[in-house]
Amino acid sequence: MLVYRTKYKMGDVDFFNIRNRNEGRVVRALADLVEKRGRLTLTDKDLHDIYALALNKLPPRYTQRGTIVLRDSVSKSEVRAAVEDAYDMVVAYPKP
Repeated sequence: MLVYRTKYKMGDVDFFNIRNRNEGRVVRALADLVEKRGRLTLTDKDLHDIYALALNKLPPRYTQRGTIVLRDSVSKSEVRAAVEDAYDMVVAYPKP
């Protein structure tokens, strides 16, 4: 883990804990969708593709530990729609 984490350092400044707030929201929406629609024949790679594609459809919302978020500019329905679109695309065009 330490080697991986060093990619996020610049001198003494650590950027490792800066994250896109949509990451967790997409994971939760994907879990809900898979529970509702079923995993079908989705592989782990398919789920990763859905996750990445959904995140790319949403504007990033980066925060760092201790940040106070007053309002999310991306609604829950927008996150859900991005995940559903990504899911449909991966199912329609599976990678070999």
